[in-house]
Amino acid sequence: MTAPKASYPTQRSALADVVAIPVTPFAADGSVDEPALRTLLRRLLDGGVRVLTPNGNTGEFYALTDAERRLVAEAALDEAGASAAVLAGVGHDVPTAIAAARHAQEHGASMVMVHQPVHPYVSEGGWVDYHRAIADAVPGLGVVPYIKTATLPGARLAELGAACPNVIGVKYAVPDAARFAAFARDAGLDRFVWVAGLAEPYAPSYFSAGATGFTSGLVNVAPSVSLSMIEALRSGDYPAAMKVWEQIRRFEELRAADASANNVSVVKEALASLGLCRRDVRPPSRELPEAERAEVAEIAAGWSI
Repeated sequence: MTAPKASYPTQRSALADVVAIPVTPFAADGSVDEPALRTLLRRLLDGGVRVLTPNGNTGEFYALTDAERRLVAEAALDEAGASAAVLAGVGHDVPTAIAAARHAQEHGASMVMVHQPVHPYVSEGGWVDYHRAIADAVPGLGVVPYIKTATLPGARLAELGAACPNVIGVKYAVPDAARFAAFARDAGLDRFVWVAGLAEPYAPSYFSAGATGFTSGLVNVAPSVSLSMIEALRSGDYPAAMKVWEQIRRFEELRAADASANNVSVVKEALASLGLCRRDVRPPSRELPEAERAEVAEIAAGWSI
């Protein structure tokens, strides 16, 4: 039976916002720099962010060990307290994802985001089975699948939602606004909270088709910029939203270049230029080339004025 729209109202409401994906800073010895991580988390919260996704892709989820992912989740939950919702990233094989979801729940998370399966052979039915196994294991948590593939039909998400009332939202990250509009309507526009998973560059077009939240890595650098965009979108002021879009365009173009090879590196370079953390990233990412560092620093400095 399909869950009514009112199911998990607190979690649903939280998703209709800027969903921040915090970076994971590293110390000089390569370990997770927990003091810097907590400083960055507090900066986000103090800047007005009310949803955190520790262990997202901007947090280098796939480059962290199990122990590091637990540390990152616990730090976010501790810093957020009652002031913000935490949507903890989980993934990999089913037992690992379930263990991470239960760990997040034990430490106070209200929701989990399930990373896109990285298995090379993902069937439509297997996609449903994968997410259902995780959702069934944590019925008290809101569950948000992260969809990056254009091949999954909306009917499969509808099937998952019918089986799992706690699947409440979707992070949709296919760079095609028309496909998103069709997918959301095939899956159930009102059944799920739709989060534009390609951040600020796609937020205006996705909001016009039914999204009510968007993810952001840029928010690590300039919370006020991201919050300005969502306020404009909430009020239906698309000209104002597009002014923000113009402001962030070059930064996001740098992140998206070469199939997003420098997605995290650009964000960390901006933070490093502001003295907030080291620029270090882990393979298969690499630090931003020297030629692009000055441009990123200039952009970041302009936002901090």
